[in-house]
Amino acid sequence: MEVQAYLDRIARYEPKYNAFTVLNPNVLAEAREIDRKREAGEPLGPLAGVPVVIKEAVDMAGFPSTMGWEPLAPEKGGITLIPEKDAPVVARLKAAGALIIGRTNIPAFSSSGTRASTSWDADTYNAFGRKFAPGGSSSGTATAVSGNFAVLGITEETGGSIQNPAAAQGIVGIKPTFGLVPNAGVVPLGGSTRDVIGPHARTVKDAARMLDVLAGYTPEDPKTVASIGNIPAGGYTSKLNTQALKGKRIGLLGPGWRDIELTPETQALYDKAIEDLEAQGAIVVPDPFAGTGFAEYVKEVGSIGVESVIYDMQDYLERLGPDSPIKSVEELLEKTGQKPSIFNRYGDNLPDPTGTPDLTKFLEARTKYLEIFNSVMDKYDLDALFFPQMYKETPLLDSEENIGATTVSEINIAGVPLVTVPGGYYKSGAPFAVVFVGRMWSEADLLAYAYDYEQATKHRKAPVLEE
Repeated sequence: MEVQAYLDRIARYEPKYNAFTVLNPNVLAEAREIDRKREAGEPLGPLAGVPVVIKEAVDMAGFPSTMGWEPLAPEKGGITLIPEKDAPVVARLKAAGALIIGRTNIPAFSSSGTRASTSWDADTYNAFGRKFAPGGSSSGTATAVSGNFAVLGITEETGGSIQNPAAAQGIVGIKPTFGLVPNAGVVPLGGSTRDVIGPHARTVKDAARMLDVLAGYTPEDPKTVASIGNIPAGGYTSKLNTQALKGKRIGLLGPGWRDIELTPETQALYDKAIEDLEAQGAIVVPDPFAGTGFAEYVKEVGSIGVESVIYDMQDYLERLGPDSPIKSVEELLEKTGQKPSIFNRYGDNLPDPTGTPDLTKFLEARTKYLEIFNSVMDKYDLDALFFPQMYKETPLLDSEENIGATTVSEINIAGVPLVTVPGGYYKSGAPFAVVFVGRMWSEADLLAYAYDYEQATKHRKAPVLEE
């Protein structure tokens, strides 16, 4: 049985990698039910029998929601929050027949893009070397997928949390357009503004198949109404082919996007990736954002869009259900006796979480970002952008360094999609990754370009895990 093989692998390697916070004790019984349906000729979903992991921040009925925070971790004597219903993305995976192997480790409140060191469950380790940071905040999901503890994984991003771990661990990640995939039932950082749910997978095709299941409207998350009419009729695998890059105009990283210098080794890897792109027939456009004021505006605005966190947290806690021991921000503060670090931005004067956030500045920033972004895409007739995901290699786990992403928080504020794909390796053995970025709702095209690049280069190799 395939699931048993994954469980055996987890038993063998998980002690060294700490990808999981909890395993699903029912997964073998669920796998047998899929087998029974298959043998009986009953209809099966598109992910029937596929082992999947779920990021700890995403609600799963019957399993504790700890937010990665010790005061809410039953294993540490914390208050136990058990959601009464699945997050919509979990419900969709179950309906598609996916087998959920377990829940994966995150830093407290998903608030690190580099490592899970602040988790109640301690560090998660990188499948390509325990010395490297695993990427965050979807640390455990990336390790589980890269280390082959599961086929697919659920991730969430506010500022790099899908792309950073995918890049650091040599896998594919999709950061979707804001509003394409519901994020109700997910511990928020910028639930009203920036938070998105997406897939981790080892191949572009698998990531596209997972997005087919996750995407689309649900009344549980009203902002997903924006996805109606923006999902490809044939699904996200419909454009995958090995000629997708031919004749496409692709914008390259330059000071106009962000005034950063790539390390010499990163520059060499990126230069090779550009050559590979051109070999597939792409036409590259150097630094299309030059002269637009984009980089300057990014610096001026800073990281914006988490102003809504206390209001979004109120909505999240209310959704846990009437029997939850904590149903409001007030109760969260009172019963834990602690103020979550994500509320520090408000200082000592916490706003009324049942009120309405003032998102004026964020909406101005998103509008301006998209005006510049779309005008550049129009001016140069660009089909996508193609950047190195980091300007330096993945830092060491025990260092003070953070991951040097080139697209955080630009794409998060703008709300545009990005696909991360393996692009080679540093001399140290750390993976190098590239990203394809496009206009809102362009996921199918980006996946086609990523697939063409992936098939032409075949960079991804399985990591050798330690026992």
